[in-house]
Amino acid sequence: MPEKLPRSIWVLGLTSMFMDISSELVHSLLPIYMSSVLGASMLTIGILEGIAEATASITKVLSGFLSDYWNARKPLALFGYGLSAITKPIFPLASSIGWVATARFADRIGKGIRGAPRDALITDITPPSLRGAAFGLRQSLDSIGSFVGPLLAIAFMILMQGDLRSVLWIAALPAFISVAILFTGVEDPARTAGSDTPPIHFRDAKKFGWHFWWTVAVGSLLTLARFSEAFLVLRAQGTGIATTYVPLVMLSMSAVYMLVAYPAGAASDRVSPQKLLLAGLGALIAADVVLARASGIAMVLLGAAVWGLHMGLTQGLLSKLVADAAPTELRGTAFGIFNLFTGVAALLASLIAGALWNWYGPSATFLASAAFASVAALGLVSRPWTRFDTLK
Repeated sequence: MPEKLPRSIWVLGLTSMFMDISSELVHSLLPIYMSSVLGASMLTIGILEGIAEATASITKVLSGFLSDYWNARKPLALFGYGLSAITKPIFPLASSIGWVATARFADRIGKGIRGAPRDALITDITPPSLRGAAFGLRQSLDSIGSFVGPLLAIAFMILMQGDLRSVLWIAALPAFISVAILFTGVEDPARTAGSDTPPIHFRDAKKFGWHFWWTVAVGSLLTLARFSEAFLVLRAQGTGIATTYVPLVMLSMSAVYMLVAYPAGAASDRVSPQKLLLAGLGALIAADVVLARASGIAMVLLGAAVWGLHMGLTQGLLSKLVADAAPTELRGTAFGIFNLFTGVAALLASLIAGALWNWYGPSATFLASAAFASVAALGLVSRPWTRFDTLK
């Protein structure tokens, strides 16, 4: 009889879904709020987005380490989700970029605290043969949230006649639902005998092998090619579409991401990871070319949809590769290290994107992303990476 995914994977996926409904409702409007209401420049938005995402990724190192050291995943994940939830009311109350930055950083710290323990927990409770499917399912449910969030943003912008602050208040409810689901629906796996002894030491870092560091390198290159999705929102705004309908760009991206993530994750349990990553990079390059040349909202929505295809093909796969390459007792730390490197790459990517947009316009930003993605693709097919298929 075929193995089934554990119930807790579904619960963790639903937790992610409700938090993403909240976060994407905010994020689909926040760039417009910052630029139109608070007067922020594109470079300022790039810096803020880059630092916020890097903060989340760097925080994952500590939370991942602690989840291994304490041999406990759920308490840290719950604290991270809770911190993100309590930041949501700050956004509609913000009267300056400083307040937005404070809320954004606190929200991303919450994301950082929960990310590595949650992914390590998924690895702990899932049979190795189903890891791709498990991470793909969580990503798929997460992307349902990414789809519903912008949809709610559009609906409430219509109902509230474009009142950005009032719509941002709505985001608090699904955030707290997310925390309640995690609190009541997931338990840490039973501890093994002797687990009261701290299980890891700094000398254990040598246990990370070539496969793990290879995955870190590939993930960092990929992240450098893919800057903050805030620039997709700003690209839509640049076409002249009414502010109420700008979240359509996130809707388009998330719809494809939602449909692709689980099948791609399940396929990664059987298909060469190299082929899936190359397909994902090809999709990112195509999306960048469309977005660079876009002259109307239809092309922006098409570019965002292809961007979502890239996300669906790569995000769950990278999590599976980290899980497969990590020593059992260092899973949380492994996800933390991976996210540290990709977080630095995210910071650089958004700084570069904001600067290029400010100096040369949006086309230069997306063409630069395509160039980075092309370099990453060449790296995947070059001779030093031919051992990659041994990761299957």
